[in-house]
Formats: sequence, C-alpha cells, structure tokens
Amino acid sequence: MPKSKRDRPVTLSKTKRKGREHKEAVVNTIKQAAEDYNSVYVFSFENMRNLKFKEFRDQLKSTSRFFLGSNKVMQIALGRSESDEIKNGLHKVSEVLHGNAGLCFTNLPKEEVERLFNEYEEYDFARTGSIATEKVELQEGPLEQFSHEMEPFLRKQGMPVRLNKGVVELVADYVVCEEGKPLSPESARILRLLGSKTATFRLHLSCRWSPGEFELYVPGPGDSGVESS
Repeated sequence: MPKSKRDRPVTLSKTKRKGREHKEAVVNTIKQAAEDYNSVYVFSFENMRNLKFKEFRDQLKSTSRFFLGSNKVMQIALGRSESDEIKNGLHKVSEVLHGNAGLCFTNLPKEEVERLFNEYEEYDFARTGSIATEKVELQEGPLEQFSHEMEPFLRKQGMPVRLNKGVVELVADYVVCEEGKPLSPESARILRLLGSKTATFRLHLSCRWSPGEFELYVPGPGDSGVESS
C-alpha cells in the first residue's frame, strides 16, 4: 500500500527549540486543515487591519480556517514540489504564496468564497509610510472643527495656524499630503484629526485548489509556470 503523502516527515530550518516547535505545530495544523476542508485559497491583502481581519475570520469560523504568517512555513506544510506535496497539486498553491499573503481552507462553495472576498473592503485611517491615495489640501481661514486647545499641537505638526479671537485659523493654504507620496507622521496625524479615512483594507483571491482542480485568479511574481487545471 503506497505511503500517504501527508505522513512524510518535514524538515524545518535550524532554529531555537521554541521557534522550531511553533513552526512544527503550524505545519501540522495546516496539514490537518488540508484533510478537514474541501478547498484552499491563497489570498493577498492591502492595508491589513488586524481587528477587521479578525472580524472577517470570525464570521467564517464555522466553515473555514485562515492562516497568516511565514510564507516559507506554509509552503513547507503544503509541499513545494510534486515530490513532497501533501496532496496532489498543492505544490501549485505554494508557488503562489508570495508577499502579503495567507491561506483560507474552507468548505464553502466557490461562488460564495469569491463573493465574500470580492465584496469585502473596510475604510480606516492611513498610517505613516503608506502611500496617499489623494491630495488633501486645507484652505486658508478658520478651522472651526478644532478647539483653541488644539492650536499648539497643530503648529507642532507643521500647520501654519494661529488663534484669532479664540478660533484656530490657518494663515495660508496647507497641503496635508500629495497623491502617490508616502505619508509623514505629521500628515497621518492630521488626517486622523480631520476624520479622513483614506486607507482601504481589501482582500484579493490569488488561486483556488480542490482535489483535481487548480485555478489561478491573479498571476503574481514567479507564477509564470503555474497553470490552471
């Protein structure tokens, strides 16, 4: 009787004992998920927000299991070639695991998974270093949304402001951020104060695997040799 692919030993890189044990636990959990669920998807994400992702994951916990973390560990768990994959075709999934990516094991129908991921987006405040999606400029004049106590803080953020009869006033037009440029810490703080949520947390499906089937949604780096089947 041929030996099950799932039972083949997996060698992890040399690490401290605790780190190695954690990686081995993740590998074993992913292997078990491959047995417990009908299909697996690779997804990528933009502007990850841990709390929002947890809410999304919790909505699907009765039908699905998510994994985020080291792509290399997830690849080892699935198998990186035909010779060490735990199920036929799963090495193709490993080849798509690049960059900001995760795994979703699920029993949901394909159409339902596609709908959930394609429709999902959550708006949030942009963080320092993220790329501005639009130009935000404030016009000279009173800033009545800010109390007079905020004037010193706004000046520290580089805004040309003063108090005029107890009202915060912008003495010249001020560009908070430029489209396509990274946000400075000061720009990110000002956008938050303005209540401007310019970051969108999105999830994108990259590929789907189920027994006998593999579908590539969005080709990524190094995926030129991966074909749908």
